[in-house]
Amino acid sequence: MAITATAGPAQTYSYRRPSGLARGLLGLSTSGGTTAAGPRAHPYFFSGLLTQAAPAAAALLGLADVAQTRYHRPMPTGFRDPVVTCNGDRLRLESFSACGGVYARLDVLQQALDGEIHERGTTNVDVNGPLREALARVGGADPLHLAVGADELAVTTFDGAVVEKKVPLPDRWLRGFAELQVITAGFDLRAELAKAEAVRFLRGLPQAARGTMWAVPAGRGLRLTSRPAPGAVCLSGPDRLRTMLPLLRFARALRVYGPAASPGDASPLSSAWELELPGMRYVLTLSPEPSRGFSGEGAVLDALATDQAADDAEIVGALLDFEPRVEPDLLAHRAGLDLARARAALTQLGTAGRVGYDTAEAAFFHRELPYAPDRVTALNPRLRDARALADGGHVRFTEPGVAVVTTGGGERRVRFAGDTQEASCTCPWWVEYRGGRGPCKHVLAARMVRDRRAEAAR
Repeated sequence: MAITATAGPAQTYSYRRPSGLARGLLGLSTSGGTTAAGPRAHPYFFSGLLTQAAPAAAALLGLADVAQTRYHRPMPTGFRDPVVTCNGDRLRLESFSACGGVYARLDVLQQALDGEIHERGTTNVDVNGPLREALARVGGADPLHLAVGADELAVTTFDGAVVEKKVPLPDRWLRGFAELQVITAGFDLRAELAKAEAVRFLRGLPQAARGTMWAVPAGRGLRLTSRPAPGAVCLSGPDRLRTMLPLLRFARALRVYGPAASPGDASPLSSAWELELPGMRYVLTLSPEPSRGFSGEGAVLDALATDQAADDAEIVGALLDFEPRVEPDLLAHRAGLDLARARAALTQLGTAGRVGYDTAEAAFFHRELPYAPDRVTALNPRLRDARALADGGHVRFTEPGVAVVTTGGGERRVRFAGDTQEASCTCPWWVEYRGGRGPCKHVLAARMVRDRRAEAAR
């Protein structure tokens, strides 16, 4: 594969030639990726028309702008190449901000595509400076020819060139994809605004708001408050939604997704903001705070610490085929598992970047990222440390539901809430975050030991 993910600080993307736009032909050059038929150096996914040229061009620019932006402590960054997945009836283009706290996805749905699907799979596409300038000049409602793959790019006169890019911090993107799937699978639709109310709300957002804000339903729209209320959605760093502003002239509706907010708890939460465009959806998912990237949220740690889910994930993973909607019921039947185990396996696959979650359809979807399973532990130091504690005999249960974990910093007491996986700890991490950024290593280690004892007793 031309995409390589190493333990180093850079990931290399290799393209036959730059992407370009000429004479109404938009060619997105692909780097190495995985298809339904296996790895390909330069996969070729789609050739045909984007029936909504102007909204598509503006949304691609928004996606590229997010990838280039560092919202926390802004500083210049280079271009970062979006991940594109062809699921047969749609194209999904995904990227993270340079700071890792904003996830952007453009779903080009079947009604906006008029052409031929050549292959299903996942790769990266080249988005460069000249292409951005060309996209900015696209206007009107004229159809635009799109080719995702190198075979159609000779018309751009770039034939014969080779583009090599080195993108810093690939692990942060890969970890972010994993965390995001677990986090957004717990979201529900909280508000839906028609075009007029969506425009009014987004254009009225403060440019430099301090602290955590909450969007609460107010009539047909939303209003901002400083405290959560029933139905509220967290909006920390509203300036992170600004790439939606150029898209408002094409917008049909705005939908907002998030977890249930507790009126008495003002802790910041993630949220997803979906702008409906003609035949497309442009989605921004925000981390709880601008200073927090998704890669450090720790939402995947519970799934990674489960031995059974890891085994089941191998079975379920072999059944995935780049479906636009992954149905847990069907997977469970095909894998010979009950529904709970199939869902746990999907969560485990999400930690390897192989499964994403679409809040609009409340469904998982299949993608493939260059994320080797044996690197999961290395990319999650809390998981690595927890396994060392569990395997090293540093966990002892003094009574049912209470464990003492011995570390170099002293003893930490872990207390479980009955027979559930919920637990508290006396360590500084738990005292500060109280589970808001995933379990601490002591809770993870105690869960591992408890689960192993339960399995041995069966």
